[in-house]
Amino acid sequence: MCGIVGYVGTRKVVPLLIDGLKKLEYRGYDSAGIAVIGGGEVHIRRSAGKIKNLEEMIRLSPPEGTYGLGHTRWATHGRPNEENAHPHKDCKGEIVIVHNGILDKYLSIKEELSKNHRIATETDSELIAHLIEENYDGDLGEAVRKTTKKISGLFAFAAISSREPDVIVAARSGPPLILGVGKGEYFVASDVPAILNLTRDVMYLSNERIAILNKEGIQIKTFDGDIVSEPLHKITWEPIMAQKAGFKHFMLKEIYEQPWAIRETITGRFSLESNDVFLDEDKITPDEYSKIQRIYIVACGTSWHASLVGKFMIENLVRIPTEVIYSSEFRYADPIISDNVLTIFISQSGETADTLAAARLVRQFKSKSLAICNVVGSSLTTECDSVLYTHAGPEIGVAATKTFTTQLVALFLFALYLAKMRKSIPDSQLRAQLEALTKLPAAAEEVLKEDDTIAAIAKEYSYYENFLYLGRGINYPIALEGALKLKEISYIHAEGYPAGEMKHGPIALIDEKVPSVFIVAQDKVYEKVISNMYEVKTRDGLIIAIMNRGDKKIAEIANKIIEVPQFNELLTPIITAIPVQLLAYHIAVKRGADVDQPRNLAKSVTVE
Repeated sequence: MCGIVGYVGTRKVVPLLIDGLKKLEYRGYDSAGIAVIGGGEVHIRRSAGKIKNLEEMIRLSPPEGTYGLGHTRWATHGRPNEENAHPHKDCKGEIVIVHNGILDKYLSIKEELSKNHRIATETDSELIAHLIEENYDGDLGEAVRKTTKKISGLFAFAAISSREPDVIVAARSGPPLILGVGKGEYFVASDVPAILNLTRDVMYLSNERIAILNKEGIQIKTFDGDIVSEPLHKITWEPIMAQKAGFKHFMLKEIYEQPWAIRETITGRFSLESNDVFLDEDKITPDEYSKIQRIYIVACGTSWHASLVGKFMIENLVRIPTEVIYSSEFRYADPIISDNVLTIFISQSGETADTLAAARLVRQFKSKSLAICNVVGSSLTTECDSVLYTHAGPEIGVAATKTFTTQLVALFLFALYLAKMRKSIPDSQLRAQLEALTKLPAAAEEVLKEDDTIAAIAKEYSYYENFLYLGRGINYPIALEGALKLKEISYIHAEGYPAGEMKHGPIALIDEKVPSVFIVAQDKVYEKVISNMYEVKTRDGLIIAIMNRGDKKIAEIANKIIEVPQFNELLTPIITAIPVQLLAYHIAVKRGADVDQPRNLAKSVTVE
């Protein structure tokens, strides 16, 4: 979950590395550091905390160099302090590495290395530098290749040596690495935004590959030493998409980008003329789809909440039993995997360790799988038979917003695709659902007009320390998501529940100090939710209701209301998700929290 950036070329390297790290800080911000080589010597600067601390250190003691590496850390092994900050070096101080991931059996490696090496930190990452040192005979690329044979786990790392000028060697086994191609300059990074203002031409380094970068170009090898190639991709989205564009925080910008992201995700995906729905990369045949009798949806965190909504969509439209399982539990639950089971894996980054491990298990059983992902060429997309991309663009804020709603759109599209293929709904119903989808971006824009109202409610309720979020049916997962958003960015304790379950325990928490946020739409469970609201009201509970515009009945019960347009029932969660995001955002800002970089969290969870 750390961020890596490296550069070799003719520009001043230090400002470039710092700028790249700032664009990767969402991947971890426990510490940061750079290493540059100049005058045949390695110069390292590291600091605990955020990149601004590193900048101050560099201002006081500026290093000189022509090429180098940078790193921003989310701590796993070793406390988040300066000593454990990357880059790490070998005993002689000639070889330097930056690393993202976790090494398996690192304690046994450390014990063996300690016989001949001085281990200076608590990290597993430092061991990579010493292993390269043991294998080094003047060829850094070969030393890195031999090192990859001695370690296992999920890792991506880059190395430089003062003995080989203008050479960077990077290796990947799991977490992503992007290679940037310029004119006489080359880049390595964990994600595209780090280098997007410098080049639009990138390669996505495949698993178990090594890249050797110098001023002349990039050579790619397998871990066995065979020379291979990677396709060159042109990045089409603008650098401004990865910047705040006048918004106070990335999270707010990304909330406001949701109408655009929804529009991008549905564009070209269906035809109203033919009533057809299209996937991106589908290697599953219609005959194989027709034999599917059960569906698993596997995901973590916010993507798991999207999965719950997806279950409602699929079972309603396709009538296939669908089970939602946490990625971290899937492998250990002894799942029943067979030819007639389809497993859908959802991950914003496509690099989530638990989700990848689950996908590899399904692949071992030769069972069919579909990836829903926001990152082209990510590990998950290579593990699955079929891919449906969410075209949300870069999401820098750690708390998922636009990637969540576009996941819901993708799940809805897939449910319609399957319904069309299996003829589980009449063509007239399919067309009505597609027509509703075309109106969704405009409906999302309408919801954003409630921002001032939501900010005012947030100001009044930001002092409470406990919240309940309640919903029923397809909006119950939005209650879970609302509670998650509030606690992860504001540090307020919040619980999400099906409203009907409130009387089975959570009702004991209700009093004038615990606000309840109800997600209530005028659907088949409308009257049931009203009953639940009265149960809170009679116990002096405070109610914030996210409701359909003009609903006088709800307005009379609730203390505060947030109005959204009435919409297609299966798409309502996309509409109601936006207010819970804005409510969490404004409460967190009012409390002075860092909404883009909440404590202890990172954007991409690449460790188990």
